[in-house]
Amino acid sequence: MTAAAPATPLIRLDRVVKRFGPTTVLDEMSLDVHEGEVVVLIGPSGSGKTTTIRTVNALERIDGGRIEVVGTTLAEPTSDGGTRYADRETIRAVRRDVGMVFQRFNLFPHRTVLQNLMEAPVTTLGTPRAEAEAEGRRLLARVGMSEKVDAYPAELSGGQQQRVAIARALAMGPRAMLFDEVTSALDPELVNEVLRVMRELAEGGMTMIVVTHEMHFARQVADRIIMMDRGRIVESGPPEQIFESPREARTASFLERVRHEHF
Repeated sequence: MTAAAPATPLIRLDRVVKRFGPTTVLDEMSLDVHEGEVVVLIGPSGSGKTTTIRTVNALERIDGGRIEVVGTTLAEPTSDGGTRYADRETIRAVRRDVGMVFQRFNLFPHRTVLQNLMEAPVTTLGTPRAEAEAEGRRLLARVGMSEKVDAYPAELSGGQQQRVAIARALAMGPRAMLFDEVTSALDPELVNEVLRVMRELAEGGMTMIVVTHEMHFARQVADRIIMMDRGRIVESGPPEQIFESPREARTASFLERVRHEHF
């Protein structure tokens, strides 16, 4: 019996190039992420991890290559060596399909927790307010924030704000989630409450690309670890292989340095 053809990736980066001035930040970066997969990007600061995920929803425009998201061509090369982007409405649709959570929480300070969750579904998707409120309450329960529906962001801890930010991204019903160092701005004792929510999302089958320095979390949750350096993928593999027997010296030295910093 012939093997089934592999499913089309939910997210595909094909030889993506990104430059900031004379500096090449992504150097022919290629990455496929399939539905339900959790991919964790690791590597030193400046290796291109954050830029990679910011290209997925066009927060960073690329200088070469192709990006496809949920069956839509977001960016593609032109015959003259440039890059053609999809129209504004298509980019908006991609951003609805791909939620993103940042290091900083970016909550509306003048709106309550529940209002923060309702804003985008009502204004962007046209969701009726009663429906958006019910879904907002359900999502806040999911991230353990039911008791804070009427609180304002300034009344919350950093960990609580980040859990609300995750719930707000989920309120748009995304097909995939991007996480950019979402625990790096938190006090150490608040990190685990955010990682717990992310772990539960992964267990529920959410497609995720995660940039993190939390190696224990990466080892537990990732289907695949991508080690990046200087805008390229140095090594890719399952957590056991990357952490127990990395093939590349650059990966081994990075992991050794991270261990020394954390223990």
